[in-house]
Amino acid sequence: GVIVGADADLNWAAARCAWGAYYYSGQVCISVQRIFVHEKVYAQFKDLLLKNMAELKLGDPKNEATDIGPLIDDRSADRVDSWVKEALAGGGRLIAGGKREGRVISPTLVEDAPSTCKLAREEAFGPVATIEKVPSLERAYDLITEGAYGLQAGIFTKDVGAIMAAWDRLPMGGLIVNDIPAYRSDAMPYGGNRDSGPGREGVKYAMEEFTEPRTLVLRG
Repeated sequence: GVIVGADADLNWAAARCAWGAYYYSGQVCISVQRIFVHEKVYAQFKDLLLKNMAELKLGDPKNEATDIGPLIDDRSADRVDSWVKEALAGGGRLIAGGKREGRVISPTLVEDAPSTCKLAREEAFGPVATIEKVPSLERAYDLITEGAYGLQAGIFTKDVGAIMAAWDRLPMGGLIVNDIPAYRSDAMPYGGNRDSGPGREGVKYAMEEFTEPRTLVLRG
């Protein structure tokens, strides 16, 4: 999930969310899927996000100009398409995308998807994101913790207090400040909590995986 505070750099946040939700057609475990925006800047942020999304290009992934290519197989495209339809049937509003040609689904944004639908509960692994207005960052923390997964989250704000509150409240393996959760470095202890699974990736942790601890006890 991504949280956008009232004091965020909205141009930066919108550009990053547009990229983070749809690169590799959303087939990334730390892609942007749920976006929670403070009500004071919701309308402005939504307009900026839609403008950035409109610049994305669909096509052949072998073409360097392509931003959105096909999903890995027909079954995945069927699943993502059905999840979007479920969210809309439950009261969500389609404000961008939703079109499908074969395994290519246009960058899709659903507003106010119901909290019980799969788009709000499961990992879409496709070019789909949801956006929701929140009255406070605390409400966003509550909504994120309702989910079963805990890999990484992003928060856009200049408020150190809000950052530390998010760090305390969000049961995530990583919190990325002023960027999207798709950020990672090989030096990080990259991994999640809860249903995102145990263990960590990264140089140190890879070395531990390839090392067998042994114990030698000498008694006189």
